[in-house]
Amino acid sequence: MSNKQRTVRLLRIIMPIVGIICIVAFSPWDGIWAWITPLPDTVQEQVDDAIGHGLDGIIVYVDEAGEPPAFYTAGWNNRENKIPADPQALFKIASIDKLYVAVATTKLVNAQRLSLDDTLADHFPELVGRIENADTITVRLMLQHRSGIPNFTDAPGYWENPPNSSEAALELALDLPANFAPDADYGYSNTNYFLLGELIAKVVGYSHWQYIEEEILIPLDLNNTFTPIDDVDIDDVMSGYWVGYEPDLKNDPHGAMVATAEDVGIFLRALNDGSLLSDNEQAIYASVYEYEHTGLIPGYYSIARYHSDIDTVVVQFVNTAGGTPLIPLFDTGGGTKVMVADVVYNRIVRILHGLE
Repeated sequence: MSNKQRTVRLLRIIMPIVGIICIVAFSPWDGIWAWITPLPDTVQEQVDDAIGHGLDGIIVYVDEAGEPPAFYTAGWNNRENKIPADPQALFKIASIDKLYVAVATTKLVNAQRLSLDDTLADHFPELVGRIENADTITVRLMLQHRSGIPNFTDAPGYWENPPNSSEAALELALDLPANFAPDADYGYSNTNYFLLGELIAKVVGYSHWQYIEEEILIPLDLNNTFTPIDDVDIDDVMSGYWVGYEPDLKNDPHGAMVATAEDVGIFLRALNDGSLLSDNEQAIYASVYEYEHTGLIPGYYSIARYHSDIDTVVVQFVNTAGGTPLIPLFDTGGGTKVMVADVVYNRIVRILHGLE
């Protein structure tokens, strides 16, 4: 047997052993144990159990049709001061705000103040040459994340040293090659929705947040949804934590929209049951965006979904993220704590379904 053959044979023996050792040593055990433990009987028991898997605080809102909304909490609103989780605390909902922007855009399209086929160049000629394909990227493609515009939050160091203005954030996506040709692929990009917000403001003549307030928040009586965070008392915002980083992240500039779980739940039901949009608006919206979302920024992870088979809205807020595992297979983007939060959410839905 040659030396090469011996080496190959030895590697065939060693590599599976190395793989097993890595899985044992580095697997995200919090997520695994949260998944394999017996399913409790009640949502509150599951929420309590979540804290034992490394989450600092959790808020869950459940709106079952025909039943009063239910609130469940465990852990800390602020761990330094030992303030318990509060179901009415404001929370940075991050990318869940894309649902609100998509609804606002839909309303302008239905009112014929905007067209899904308008291009980026039509409204922002100054971006021609700075965003590749600006003359063929349409409003529809930005809503669908099919524009190919680079995501400014992917810029190196973005989360560690965030830009000090929205203009500076946009600069991070300018003068870069497109990720792909328009409508050739899907690529989630926060730049798309930043530009949609700017477009709404340009069409209506004032901030897109004010338009969202007029068209969504006021009609639905959502008195605990705010943008920007500067409009609220910071003490009303739930603290946020990242594994391995001690400071409270609620003063971090990331995350423009804050809301209670109840307000998000009311909005999500209205979006799904047709009470927020007219029939024409519903048809437009259904063609361009989704009816549920998650949100992740440092210290905050949120899930908002409507489960049609049980006619139930479930919103979950968790104020812990990070703890990224060393094995890429388990890397969810927000680390092991996001994995735990996903497991907890899915188990809550199983409980609501009456599953074992």
